[in-house]
Order: sequence, then structure tokens, then C-alpha cells
Amino acid sequence: MMQIAVLTFDGYNELDSFVAAAILNRLQASGWQAHITSDRPEVTSMNGVVVQRQQPIEFAAEADAVLIGSGIRTREIAQDRDLLDRLRLDPARQLIGSQCSGTLLLAKLGLIGDLPACTDLTTRPWVIEAGVDVLDAPFVAHGNVATAGGCLASQYLAGWMIARLAGEDAAREALHYVAPVGEKEEYVERAMRVVRPFLPVKTPAEAVAVA
Repeated sequence: MMQIAVLTFDGYNELDSFVAAAILNRLQASGWQAHITSDRPEVTSMNGVVVQRQQPIEFAAEADAVLIGSGIRTREIAQDRDLLDRLRLDPARQLIGSQCSGTLLLAKLGLIGDLPACTDLTTRPWVIEAGVDVLDAPFVAHGNVATAGGCLASQYLAGWMIARLAGEDAAREALHYVAPVGEKEEYVERAMRVVRPFLPVKTPAEAVAVA
């Protein structure tokens, strides 16, 4: 079983939460479950899409992995100390990823430190103001913490998370399923080219075993 919390707050960006959750849930047959997780029973997206949460925000503390989506209220949420205190994340035990303005929440939670991170162009000034060096890149990971910039970079977060927890072959299969017809091989190769530098290096013995 692999339980994943996709943190989705009021004003959320649909692409961040739903695309990543859909790709991760391609592994349901292997016991994976990605849950829309929120601080309130019902949240409305930046475009008016209303969704009911599947798990309360406290679920993030027990999940195996956590993805923090973005939205138009992230800056407000980042100043809500009571809400942030309900987020008890542990990068020593969990894989943690953020998308776009979700990186601001990671910074406020002290999970980025002085490491460079990725975010979207709108959020970039706020993340820099929070003391983070922002990269001009779609994805970066440092150990168990990853950040992505740009709505469609959710594919990289999902692919990285699957590759870390289930292997690169499983990541390729999940991405291949959602990739556009006629572009599947190119799409998968490009995605894996982005995340592969941030995957653990196999020892020679592991490489032989996989082969």
C-alpha cells in the first residue's frame, strides 16, 4: 500500500491537483491511492470547480508521500500559522513535492532551507522574498523533497514520485498511458530525462539485477 496526500486548498489550480493524482492513481492495482486532501470538507478551484476532499489535512502526516498543489490563495495560506501548524510533514520518512505556489508553503514550513527550488513565474517573487533561490527550470529534487514550476510540470512530480517508490519502469508505464497518442515514446523520454538526474544511482549489483 502506498498512500499519497495531494494537498488541495480553496482556490486550487485544477491541473496541479487532478493531473498528478490521476497519474499516481494509475498504480491503484499495486495498492497506491492518491487522495485529494484539504483543510475543509469542500474546496472551490480558481475556476469555480467544487470538489469534496477525500481526506482531512491531518492525513498528510501519516501519508507515505505528499504533493502540495498551488492556487490563487496560496500567499494567504502561507500566512495562516494555525493552518500551517496542522501540516506535520517529515522529509526523513516521506517523499514531499510541491507545484508552483506550493513551493511557497514548503518554504514557510522550513522544508527547503537554503536549497534552490522551482516555482511558477507569478509566485517567483514571493518565493525569493521567503529567502529561496529560484531556478529557471521545471523540476528539481533534493533528497526526498522536490519542487516543480509550471502547471504541466505535474507530470514530473508524479513521474519522480513513482520512480522513487516503484521504480523507473512503473513511472514510464504510468506516463505512457497519459501521453498523447503518436507522441508517447517522445513524451515519456522527455519526462524521464527531466527526473532521472534526481533518482538514486543504482549500484553495479542493482543494475545487473534489473537487467
